Order: sequence, then C-alpha cells, then structure tokens
Amino acid sequence: MIGSIFALAISMNGYAEIPRFIKQIQLPDNHSLIQVSEGENEPRSIGSYAIRLYGGANPDFPLDDFITGQIHPRDGSVERVLNTDLNGDGIGEVVVVIRSAGSGGYLSADVFGWQNRTLKLTQSISDLAPKDDPIAELKRLARKK
Repeated sequence: MIGSIFALAISMNGYAEIPRFIKQIQLPDNHSLIQVSEGENEPRSIGSYAIRLYGGANPDFPLDDFITGQIHPRDGSVERVLNTDLNGDGIGEVVVVIRSAGSGGYLSADVFGWQNRTLKLTQSISDLAPKDDPIAELKRLARKK
C-alpha cells in the first residue's frame, strides 16, 4: 500500500511507543517508488531519516526490488514527502520537508534527484518560517539558476 503511515516503535527503555514517519510515493514511471522513514527508536524531534529507491519490478511486492538508499540527519520531524518538478525541466525531484521541534517550528527541505537508478541530494534549504511554503521557495530558487 502506498501512502503515509506512522509506525509505532518501542523506545529503547521498552516503556513507551513512539510514532515515526514512514511514507511511500509512486514515481511517474508507475513502477519505481521512494520510501522515506524516520530512524527507528529515535525521537521524533531529532535524528535521521532514510530515503530508499525501489524498482517496483513486481507490483504485488514493490519493496522486493531495492535499488539504492541514503541516510540523512534531521533536526525536527519529517512532515511530508512529495515528487514535483521544481525547475520545469519535466523531470520530478523528491522533496523531504522537515519541521523543527519546539516553539519555532521552522521548516527545512532536502531535494533529491532520482534519475538513472540513483538518488542524489541536489539542494537543501533551512530556516524557513513556519508558515512559508518550502516548495514555492525551492521553485523560486530554481528559476534564479
């Protein structure tokens, strides 16, 4: 099933369940998919996230065809993941949006290219105001290049 879920993980001390972000998005080729998940047993407010590319060779078992992946630090919780064409070249980029914990609620975003069976971190922005639109800011920056 493609979509967002919040997995429940037992904390290291075994006392509390901590939700964590996991989302899968189908890529435009209708076979490949990206999965983004916060690190297991990490607090929601800080830690890491993994981004994985799967080939989706068998639609009944799309996660059987792992291609590549990366782990990145996060200062906050992963809020959303989407595939969008930021620079208008007809090729989508995967954007991971993170919201910082605490009263600030500042936003950051990491952008990944996913062509040719590879993932590449192509851009990062940070310290956006809580109500800013990171996608609009990324598109604005892409137009400047």
